Amino acid sequence: MQQNTLLVEIGTEELPPKALKGLSEAFTEALSSLLNDNEFSFAAVKSFASPRRLAVQVKELSAQQKDKVVEKRGPAVNVAFDDNGNATKAAEGWARGNGITVADAERLVTDKGEWLLYKAEVKGQPLAEVLPDLVNQALKKLPIPKPMRWGNGTAQFIRPVKTVTMMFGDAVIAGTVLDVQAGNYIQGHRFHAPQGATLAHADDYETTLEEIWVIGDFDKRRQRIVEGIATLANELNGQVIEDNDLIDEVTALVEWPIALSASFDKKFLAVPKEPLIVTMKDDQRYFPLEDGKGNLLPAFIFITNIESKDPAQIISGNEKVVRPRLADAQFFFETDKKTTLAARVDGLGNILFQKQLGSIKDKSARIAQVAAEIAKQLETDATVAARAGLLCKADLSSQMVLEFPETQGVMGMHYARHDGEAKGVAEAIFEHYLPRFSGDALPATKAGAAVAIADKLDSLVGIFGIGQVPKGDRDPFALRRAAIGLLRIIVEGNYRSLDLEKLVAVSMDSFGAVLTADNVKADVVDFLLGRFRAWYQEQGIAVDVIQAVLARRPTSPVDFDQRVHAVTAFRELPEAEALAAANKRVSNILAKVEGQLPQVVTDSLLSEAPEKDLAKAIIAARDASSAALQQGNYADALKALAALQQPVDVFFENVMVNADDDAVRQNRLALLNQLRELFLQIADISILN
Repeated sequence: MQQNTLLVEIGTEELPPKALKGLSEAFTEALSSLLNDNEFSFAAVKSFASPRRLAVQVKELSAQQKDKVVEKRGPAVNVAFDDNGNATKAAEGWARGNGITVADAERLVTDKGEWLLYKAEVKGQPLAEVLPDLVNQALKKLPIPKPMRWGNGTAQFIRPVKTVTMMFGDAVIAGTVLDVQAGNYIQGHRFHAPQGATLAHADDYETTLEEIWVIGDFDKRRQRIVEGIATLANELNGQVIEDNDLIDEVTALVEWPIALSASFDKKFLAVPKEPLIVTMKDDQRYFPLEDGKGNLLPAFIFITNIESKDPAQIISGNEKVVRPRLADAQFFFETDKKTTLAARVDGLGNILFQKQLGSIKDKSARIAQVAAEIAKQLETDATVAARAGLLCKADLSSQMVLEFPETQGVMGMHYARHDGEAKGVAEAIFEHYLPRFSGDALPATKAGAAVAIADKLDSLVGIFGIGQVPKGDRDPFALRRAAIGLLRIIVEGNYRSLDLEKLVAVSMDSFGAVLTADNVKADVVDFLLGRFRAWYQEQGIAVDVIQAVLARRPTSPVDFDQRVHAVTAFRELPEAEALAAANKRVSNILAKVEGQLPQVVTDSLLSEAPEKDLAKAIIAARDASSAALQQGNYADALKALAALQQPVDVFFENVMVNADDDAVRQNRLALLNQLRELFLQIADISILN
């Protein structure tokens, strides 16, 4: 069968840069899946994406669908024929619909019966006949939340479509996609090659693009940007602040990237570097530079989409653009310093946190109260934590944070230092926002951890306390993120003294009579424990391990973490499978016991050797695991309990638990109960698969 290269390109107006990569991947996946589903064979698929195009190149694609045999099952034989063996109307109607007679039908025999069967050979259609429809289907599958219309047509896409190119080898595939007739014309660089080009062959796509000043391969274009930035940074003796998202965005903004460097007045370095970095990166898509000590340099690198004969003009233009933005940051900083953070606290009363829960000032007072209590549990200065809690939101009313919201917390730290607040207070103000996202740093100080936990608890307890529990995708106060951040701080900080029930109780006390919902403490604790599942699954820990620990509901996050890792290690032991099965069997037996479970094992009632051996083994395992359990060393405790596998197996093979003698039966149930309780001190391993 004939094979060749297919090229499909959708030429558009400038596509949204933050969506470009995802759109390209989705288009490639959708089109390749449709080709595969429609019986077209191919060897490889490659994506292309630039600001004004989405394209897919398919190598060694068959020119026609594979022929296939379609089986059409008819009525059952006992329905297809009457008692005299004559075809019924049902059989004749089915046969007529398939263009055959009943006599032509084959038989399909299965263990469930016999049916009439027609095998139809369907010839594959040529690619040229089906491709336009497949491309339209693929485009409809793209993640476009708000498609737009343009001109007088009815087509809708994320941006107006200017050209459609569909070529199979050197032949144009005719058809209409999004109201545009397909051809072999491709758009060139908007400035260097506005005339575009005519594509001669689908294999020539990438090289033809480069001839018209377009690097169509997203990854290749990105690598060129990375290398250009690295070269200039080295020449300037600086280091680029790593930001992969920004590199992706800039890659999606240019078709022919050229890296250039520029500078700004050193006087702006008197402003904290964070707002300067924000305005350069977010407003201008520049790459700021730091020295080896993390100090901002008065220089930046930017990517232009033009290879200019006079780059000095472009550099000068960008320096002129950034100067007023830096001057704004300088003005905000100097103005904000005239008012202390402490003086800003009253103003927080005008900023609403939540209608029923009060203002940000109310929240700050609660954070201060709870942070002081947590600090005591962490054996650090409660006064520092309380002061930081009171001031932690004060920078929200500063001009700098109003202009650059990303700098909240960090500007609070700078203003606290300027005001002469204690070092620990300034650090805790910044750290209380941590972690801001998955994988972000955690508070390095105990005071910072105390304020961060108090802040996250306040949101969780407050919102749960007024009955606004997150449901589905709705989580306007980001409580799921707050919960995981709180757990990370406690677990990774190894704060053993902190217990979720006690923390929630302290936070609830800070609200006074504001909370109206029932069961707030239990609901918040359960919500926090439930977040462990999502967190651990990201780490690759098995769901049944998490469920085994959750069944015991340990409310100390550090203790919970130790159990999870211990059960994960236990799960790999050769004894684990048999012991999990045995515990499941024990749980099922004990679940059927009515009334109080027997607790005490009477030695004189142990008559058979296997039950005597198990009783001795349980005592030995209890003694062997006791010290490890007291130290929270659950891994060693489970290793000690693994020795029970052989006596447990022998017991179940040779001993009838439900003996006729009630006293013997009760004694054996007590023995099994003690066995189960040993494991339940750590987790319910009967849940393990």
